[in-house]
Amino acid sequence: MTIVEAILLGIIQGLTEFLPISSSGHIELTKALLQTEFSDNLLFSIVVHAATALSTMVVFRKDIYAILKELFKFEWNEQTRFAAQILISIIPVGVIGVLFEDQIESIFTGRIGFVGIMLLITALLLFFTYFKKSMDKGITFSKAFIIGIAQAVAIMPGISRSGATIATALLMGVKKEDATRFSFLMVLIPILGATFLKVLDFLEEPAIAASTPALVLIMGFVMAFLVGLAACTWMIKIVKKGKLIFFAIYCFIAGTIAIIFAAL
Repeated sequence: MTIVEAILLGIIQGLTEFLPISSSGHIELTKALLQTEFSDNLLFSIVVHAATALSTMVVFRKDIYAILKELFKFEWNEQTRFAAQILISIIPVGVIGVLFEDQIESIFTGRIGFVGIMLLITALLLFFTYFKKSMDKGITFSKAFIIGIAQAVAIMPGISRSGATIATALLMGVKKEDATRFSFLMVLIPILGATFLKVLDFLEEPAIAASTPALVLIMGFVMAFLVGLAACTWMIKIVKKGKLIFFAIYCFIAGTIAIIFAAL
């Protein structure tokens, strides 16, 4: 992978991690268009995902601080309840990540037609939210688990993680602000956990890390972080205004083009 490609993929990751159009799906589509194949696929993906996780922590730093502060009081309150709900939500993705790691890695192999179909599914999810009346229900433990299942399904390239989780929350009547906040904070533990496991792999097999130029990873990380900051802030405003329908249209168009591209 060249530095230019790393910058481009970092920008795409930063935009699509927060906008409901699937970061992994767009990275696969970009690689197909650039006709780029590289063995450090998963490594680069982890690096740029870590960058967007960091941008999430910056945007929601006050929320994270409040949660951590209350946790250390060892009292059951609104913040500790929210933290418990996040832990419940990561169970599905944790189980799938542990039991089906090899299968998950095999998905990232440039299957453009598959990505296109998944983008159409994302479009449908976002489209349904347009007809859902706005409600002010909170997040319960059962809803947190269902949202977690949506996040686990979003491991598939083309299924937007933010789109799937936010849409699922909205369809269950969760308030827009709460749906967005929960969606972005619930991904932090899985992303940081995956990054930690990958670091352990590097310590065991240094050759894996050596195959990836450091500058490539750095540029991808920086671009994903900076663009992610902007996209995260923008997405919060988009959900509040109920404008997800436009992303449904985009995903439908992108998915259709991907399927046609694969067929040709």
